[in-house]
Order: sequence, then C-alpha cells, then structure tokens
Amino acid sequence: MSSIKILSLSDEVIDFIYNAQIRDRFPDVNLVLGCGDLPYYYLEYVVNMLDTWMFYVNGNHAHKVEYCEDGERTGPRGGINLHRQVVRYNDMILAGVEGSLRYKEGPFQYSQVEMWGHVFSLIPRLLINRARFGRYLDVFVTHAPPVGIHDQPDLPHRGIDAFRWFSHVFKPAYHFHGHVHLYRLDAPRETIFESTKVINTYRFTETTVEMNQRGIPRVNKID
Repeated sequence: MSSIKILSLSDEVIDFIYNAQIRDRFPDVNLVLGCGDLPYYYLEYVVNMLDTWMFYVNGNHAHKVEYCEDGERTGPRGGINLHRQVVRYNDMILAGVEGSLRYKEGPFQYSQVEMWGHVFSLIPRLLINRARFGRYLDVFVTHAPPVGIHDQPDLPHRGIDAFRWFSHVFKPAYHFHGHVHLYRLDAPRETIFESTKVINTYRFTETTVEMNQRGIPRVNKID
C-alpha cells in the first residue's frame, strides 16, 4: 500500500514554514494544499522549497491581484487553482471551491445560493470520474467549512449548506478547509462525517493518506 503525505495550509503565515529550514521540517511531503487566506508569495515559497505540486483555493481575505517586488500576481506561481475544478494528481482526484459566505464587499464572498452553483458546476466531471474510476473524487478542498462541522454561529464563519450535501452525496475521503481559527486546545480539528474526514487546516496540518491497491484513499478513524 502506498501513501501520500499532504501539507495543508491556511489563514496564518508560520515563521518556521517561511524559513530555509522548511525542507528539514517537511522532508517527505508529496503534495501541498492551500486552503485560503495566505499571501501568494508565501505559498510560492513553500512549493518552491519543497519542490512539489500545490493546489489551492482563495479565502475571503484574498485580493484578486497581489503586488510583490517582482510584479503582480493573480495567484501563487507554481500552484493550480482548484476553484470549480476537478483534477487528478497521480491516482488522487481533487476538487475545490473558494471563499466564504458574503458578509461585506469582497471578491471571494458568496451567498449560500451561489455556493450551491459552485458545487453544481463540479457534478458533470464527477459523474465522468464515477464511470471511469469507480468513484467521484477523493479530496475536497475549500476555504469555508460545511454547515454544522467546525463552523461558528456568526455570519462570516457560518458553514456552507452545499458542502455538507456534497460530502453526503459524493463521499470524498477527505475534506480540507480553513477559515475557522482555532484558539482553544479542545477545539476539534478533525471530524468524521459519514464517509469523509473533515480537517480544519488552520495554520497547517500534516496528513498521511494511505492508498489501497486500487489507488483509493483509505480514511482512518480518529483516535
């Protein structure tokens, strides 16, 4: 059985990650996931130093254009934007949706209805995956959490109705999200919802995904 080591990031720049020692700290990372609200230069640094693939979605605090010393950016160089996309990385199938609920003016904020539209846009490709590979997808990447899982009652951090429905219907093995900051030691970071392990990547998480002989991720129960 093979495995994939995932470094997922969101919401806060970490000094020891934005550091030349990152290779020593994460020597065996195979894949980087950006779950939003991080500067493009930071994500670029991580992917360049680790020399691996990166997929990302934008968070509600992202700017459409980021200005750096060496020019403008509309996304991190070397990364692939997953918003409304379904892609394959080796044998792993990933899909993503950016942003949060709209609570003020901003480029990556949406209503619940608009979030349903983003999710529905993924369905045609997911149905093709089901016919070709026997499953819809393996990993769902978003900025906001699903409703009722890791979310908060205030409007900016309220969960997305469509994301919970998505996991119920299409059963990804993993759902990585950011957006909800974790300040308490007892705040849940991982939750099993039906067939999906939902992971809040606030700051960073390392996740080892075990693959079975058919190349399908296997979800381990939380200890």
